[in-house]
Amino acid sequence: MIRPLLAVHSSSTAIVSRGRKRMSHYDTLGVSKDASPEEIKKAYRKKARQLHPDVNPSEDAAEEFKRVTLAYEVLSDPEKRRNYDTTGDEQGRAGYPGGGGYPGGGFSGFGGFEDLLNMFTGGAAGARGPASRMRQGQDDLITVSISLQDAVFGVEKTIERRSAVTCKSCNGEGTAEGTQPETCTTCSGHGFMQRRVQSILGTVMQQVECPDCHGYGTVIKTPCPECHGQGRVREDVPLTFNVPAGVHDQARIRLRGKGEAGLYGGPNGDLYVDLNVKRDKYFSREGDNLVTTVNIPMVAAALGTTIPLNTFDGDQEVAIPAGTQSGDVITLNGLGATVLGTERRGDLLVRIQVVTPTDMTEEQRELLRQFAALRGESLTEGSQVKHRGGLFSRLKDQFK
Repeated sequence: MIRPLLAVHSSSTAIVSRGRKRMSHYDTLGVSKDASPEEIKKAYRKKARQLHPDVNPSEDAAEEFKRVTLAYEVLSDPEKRRNYDTTGDEQGRAGYPGGGGYPGGGFSGFGGFEDLLNMFTGGAAGARGPASRMRQGQDDLITVSISLQDAVFGVEKTIERRSAVTCKSCNGEGTAEGTQPETCTTCSGHGFMQRRVQSILGTVMQQVECPDCHGYGTVIKTPCPECHGQGRVREDVPLTFNVPAGVHDQARIRLRGKGEAGLYGGPNGDLYVDLNVKRDKYFSREGDNLVTTVNIPMVAAALGTTIPLNTFDGDQEVAIPAGTQSGDVITLNGLGATVLGTERRGDLLVRIQVVTPTDMTEEQRELLRQFAALRGESLTEGSQVKHRGGLFSRLKDQFK
């Protein structure tokens, strides 16, 4: 999560205490000092779009977005703009920190003494301005099902989901058409108030959030009828995204800026997509290989044959060697799943299951008896297969 200065000029360039120049709010938005409210709003929207994460993913864009937002908050408020033009204070506050305009009074004009007290009390009176209504939208999580074939080759998916989007009626500002947030009269637009508290140093001032504007410094007296002043509404929205080739079941994809819309012009959150790969009728996946089982008639397995096999890459001819046994595996190179992040693919493993006939006629049975006799095979005896054990067991036997 991405979560101070003495202004001495009334010109468009504000000077900070370390002598480092910063761009004025007018320069930040690219407007003249006599720009109208509409020109300021238009310039802000243009800048905000340019700095949106979907358009400008650079790290500098986030910091620039903060500066643009602060500039708009000050210049769009008549009182803050007047204070800014007069004092150069970046927050658009009147007088010195801790001075006039703060309900509750006390030590007005003695900012230096208040700052000294705040070092001990932690009050930080006058050191902060009103909070911004802008908030980044929440991240969202959805689950999408795809076929095994889509997981192998990748796919472009289009779905519809319900999410918070920017209100089109007010463009996310939360105010009715033709209106804008008004300066809070309770805190004079500061977003906080001062109250007297007793401490070991005596009576000092402590900042508290304004109960009427909740720290924003402005109130929306005429909210947008569509979003009820929230700047967002919930609706079904289409979403198109790419599933990369080679993804596995339960993989998670992050779509930056596709989460819920931000509050009052803030950036969107991110969307996380959990992928559910559905079971395929004929194929399963083992690592980057695909596996399928094919039933081969007993005689075809004994004599050898070629069979057609329907794969994700179309029909393939598979040669079955003579004498093939149940459990034998035939490998088709390069017909498996894509290796994620590469163009390589695994193999398709064809497991053979030899089918022994069960519904034979007496004539067929007699022919099999004759075949067994020709091969000298007994119908009443079998040969037990010696258990070889694992590799460790076989190595151990060598030293006995």
